Amino acid sequence: MFRTLLVLFCAVSCSAADLIVINANVITVDQTKPYAEAFAIENGRFQAVGTNSEIRRLATASTKIIDMKGKTITPGFNDVHLHPGPEFPDESPYSTPWLGPDKVKSMQDLIAVLKKKADVTPKGKLVHGDRYDDVKLGRHPNRHDLDQVSTEHPISISHASGHVIAVNSYVLKVSGITKETKDPPGGSFDRDPDGMPNGVIREAARRLLSNGEDSRVRIPPDQEIEGLLRCFRNYAERGITSVGIAGGSLGSFRNYEAIRDAGNPVRVNFMFSESSLKDAKVLGDNRLRTGTIKVFHGNSMSGRTCWLSEPYSDRPDYFGIPPSRPQDQLDKMFETMHNAGWQIATHSNGDREIDMVLTAIERAQAKNPRPDARHRIEHASVMNQALLDRAKKDGVILVFHSYMWEHGDKLASYGEKRLAMIHPYRTSIDMGIHVAGHSDSTVSAADPLLRIQDMVTRKGSNGVAYGPNQRVTVEEAIRVWTQDGAYTTFEEKSKGSIAPGKLADFVVLRADPRKAAPDAIKDILIDATYIAGTAVFTLPPNATAKIRRPPPLGFFGDGDEEDNLAHDRDHE
Repeated sequence: MFRTLLVLFCAVSCSAADLIVINANVITVDQTKPYAEAFAIENGRFQAVGTNSEIRRLATASTKIIDMKGKTITPGFNDVHLHPGPEFPDESPYSTPWLGPDKVKSMQDLIAVLKKKADVTPKGKLVHGDRYDDVKLGRHPNRHDLDQVSTEHPISISHASGHVIAVNSYVLKVSGITKETKDPPGGSFDRDPDGMPNGVIREAARRLLSNGEDSRVRIPPDQEIEGLLRCFRNYAERGITSVGIAGGSLGSFRNYEAIRDAGNPVRVNFMFSESSLKDAKVLGDNRLRTGTIKVFHGNSMSGRTCWLSEPYSDRPDYFGIPPSRPQDQLDKMFETMHNAGWQIATHSNGDREIDMVLTAIERAQAKNPRPDARHRIEHASVMNQALLDRAKKDGVILVFHSYMWEHGDKLASYGEKRLAMIHPYRTSIDMGIHVAGHSDSTVSAADPLLRIQDMVTRKGSNGVAYGPNQRVTVEEAIRVWTQDGAYTTFEEKSKGSIAPGKLADFVVLRADPRKAAPDAIKDILIDATYIAGTAVFTLPPNATAKIRRPPPLGFFGDGDEEDNLAHDRDHE
């Protein structure tokens, strides 16, 4: 039957194939034909999918044939929400020290890494470090630690969540922050016993810092583009063929146009930040496109600032930090965006925050029904059954995290009951709710196989399982990272599965993740990544391990202060 359909399809639309792939273990993520052993590509799209003998018939003298010798192929992975940043060698004046636990294991290590950067940074210029982990360090670094690095440079380092920073006394002084400075709505200062802020600054309190743009070492535009191309090549090495840029301005979009034109190997869906709504436009093609507005309403789960209906289990008087925007303002903003036809993607983690977001969506839809709006909640971390029921009824896509590997040990304070409904993939899939996967890089690694392992095992790097009741199968996780990602951006008819007519984006894996030990999925080698039938990454033939590089750091777009703040805070 399939052979007949293939012949009929080709009689109408198939000409000579440009590329044929044979002897592969193809996980198509196409419900009409879940598995195959070969496929043909013409003009950058899948032409036909089937058996070796069926596909070989489409070859001509000019057709290139690749024998995969049993390797596994999946559609290209789609990380629908992350934050690219330019990558530079450590010795570059434009590099930013990575402070993650793979490199910095103690407060002494952190101080030493930052001192090394300060030694090659002109006095008065910013020394910035990214993604320290307070759990691994034992506490947050504070101004007393950072003053040991330098009192002649402004120093600012970001927490793994992206929602907390630590600064030195220099920054507090030039910002006019004293013990009399009040905590602003939606933010707070950690303080010394005498009431003086100790340099650990949470959420909206960061807005009280003086603009640090003049103190930054400026990256020349050509160097920034080259650094970002390194970042996107790194994504391709991980099997990523599509990404979602989670917030930026029209100026940022123009930068991504330049990156596309310079040879970006990855397709990009660009979200405008809410602060750029007045300038936002529907633009682009299948390599770079817009259509979504990124809204920030809520705080951080791993940073322990998201707003909860029940207190943190280790602090019975603490519910997190409420959003600074009240419900009526959120309703008004959503109504404006909804009526203008935008898809709304809202950062929200705590259940009280998510309740407000769903309410705003429901009120906008009640006034102006849009049957396929596909509004999204980004992260949607702390859920309950009532919120899931509403999300299904409202047709809302839940873009869950899968970062137990990096951050599971931070979630003990949420308690076992809540852990059972944190990032609830299993429950949501069983309910028929549309979900999608993301890394929120650099909050967690932009590494789809690690993220898939996370969904399958729910284990942290410490071997502990967090909310194991929400585990999914390998095939379900692959679908979330391929076809479901395409659905999230209204592209399910053009990519996300290996099927005739779709864009020929696919990944070649050294092993079948369905047959690998669950704890070893992350270690499967990616032999090649293809975009439109062209290899954009090929692993060296003698390689026996994944290429490991530091994660990309934050991209600050066109330098707009409000956009920078939104971008810096718009992580989990």
